[in-house]
Amino acid sequence: MPLNYYIEAGGALSGNLRVPGDKSISHRSIMLGSVAEGVTEISGFLEGEDTLATMNALRAMGVRFEGPAQGKVLVHGAGLRGLKAPKKVLDCGNSGTSMRLLCGLLAGQSFNCELTGDDSLRQRPMQRVSAPLREMGADIVTARNGMPPLKLRGVSELRGINYAMPMASAQVKSALLLAGLYARGRTCVTEPAPTRDHTERMLQGFGYTVERDGNTICVSGGGKLKSTNIEVPADISSAAFFMVGASIAPGSDVTLMHVGVNPTRTGVIEILRLMGADITLLDQRNVAGEAVADVRVRHSRLKGIVIPRGLVPLAIDEFPVLFVAAASAEGETVLTGAEELRVKESDRIQVMADGLCKLGIAAQPAPDGMRIRGGAYSGGAIESHSDHRVAMAFAIAALRAASPITILDCANVATSFPGFVKLAMTAGLKISENLNRGGR
Repeated sequence: MPLNYYIEAGGALSGNLRVPGDKSISHRSIMLGSVAEGVTEISGFLEGEDTLATMNALRAMGVRFEGPAQGKVLVHGAGLRGLKAPKKVLDCGNSGTSMRLLCGLLAGQSFNCELTGDDSLRQRPMQRVSAPLREMGADIVTARNGMPPLKLRGVSELRGINYAMPMASAQVKSALLLAGLYARGRTCVTEPAPTRDHTERMLQGFGYTVERDGNTICVSGGGKLKSTNIEVPADISSAAFFMVGASIAPGSDVTLMHVGVNPTRTGVIEILRLMGADITLLDQRNVAGEAVADVRVRHSRLKGIVIPRGLVPLAIDEFPVLFVAAASAEGETVLTGAEELRVKESDRIQVMADGLCKLGIAAQPAPDGMRIRGGAYSGGAIESHSDHRVAMAFAIAALRAASPITILDCANVATSFPGFVKLAMTAGLKISENLNRGGR
């Protein structure tokens, strides 16, 4: 039976909260640790289904891990050329990050392999990664319309390229940089707008030279990665649900502890502040090359805005819950330049618009964004379309709803935020699981 959420209307959020480790950094830490020389020690690792899919794929290629146990992982690196041919198809589950980054890492290997995923992932386009990798000499075969599964045939060597990305994407950039480790010469990627830079920072943390000139990032092939220690901060994408919840629910006051506030990830904070949110960064510090802070958020009256296009790539994963902030704000909020939202775990523009309309909010989808007029809204049964961020966003919406909200098919929340319900209950959200109310 599908896992559903039932959330009573109203309430406030309070307390000091620690959300799980950053998913993006967790993925990259075990990938780079696997091809480094020596043992990499990781703390704060996100033990979610997506990151465990990456770990299982690397295990299948001969990498030895100790853990994860309470966020700690030891990675016994195989070296840049030490991965072995897997004996089975590599299953990325629901994780687009796993598939795209592993595609880059495996494009220059001498062995054949195949990457697949669940029904949702097999509907997500991969040509933005496969096309430039083919320019580098990779032998990649996709299914119909560039969809997974991806079959990679072994090659002797890749060649470096200069690639100008047509659309800002940290996953595409990262895949090409990872492939560049195996390429002859320099691989340079130019992005049209800044995106999260965890890959570049972490490569440097492993002792690999990365060159940056404006929006162009370059690596040269043939180097070595040396093991290191990595402390993964709390995930700002997970913290965003409580930032919005505290902003919209009267009487709320939460502090989110040890949150990664890398400047390429703080678009959600900047957008909420433009809407009038009361957000303070406390004890700002640097941990293992990443900016970290405790984030205090208190209730405030939000107002609708036109979201600056330059902030879109810096908040791309947080828009489902930002749409809930817009629904709870005074006036109209307009988003453009976010067509990537249509090819996430679900079509997040259409799915969120449908859910908001069902609650009584005027939400008008567009090809690259949405127009939302805030106001009072009711409850009801909402389809999450098995999208973890959609499910959690509508759970937060219940704080301002006039009646309870039931959210259907929430099992995939475990991909990015194991323990969401327990932490949300601790903070004051009136949420429970598996109550068969408002079902199909």
